Amino acid sequence: MARITAANIDKALTVGEVAERSGVAVSALHFYERKGLIHSRRSAGNQRRYHRDVLRRVAVIKVAQRIGIPLAEVSEALASLPEARSPNARDWSRLSARWRQELDERIQRLTQLRDQLSDCIGCGCLSMTACRLRNPGDELSEHGPGARRWEGDLPSDQDD
Repeated sequence: MARITAANIDKALTVGEVAERSGVAVSALHFYERKGLIHSRRSAGNQRRYHRDVLRRVAVIKVAQRIGIPLAEVSEALASLPEARSPNARDWSRLSARWRQELDERIQRLTQLRDQLSDCIGCGCLSMTACRLRNPGDELSEHGPGARRWEGDLPSDQDD
């Protein structure tokens, strides 16, 4: 990020201004900063000051969160951007392509789960021998009928 000096301190944004302009709570901005997603500099009075490119970065973070991209991946993506410059259309194209495949795979998994859900309604999953949602591929049938998906709930783990 550009170094904030007395000459350009007026151009820098306070945390309140960033919160107001981005629609993100101050506490969320502090959280993003602790996670290394955004950066600030300190003024002579030890107050946070943000370069204006932080607004676009916050927008990228919020879009990524909305589509379920983990913050660790968002952090990696933001680290690939040049500092002290707002991400542009080419940057966004690169970032979104990076997430598109993951999103497509997630949509496919959710569609499969949705389609299998109708088989599950009213079946009493916890007492079924085979449940396509809780026991995909019936991997637990070798342990006998009944619920076997609770942590540590295999026949060898049971006392009775």
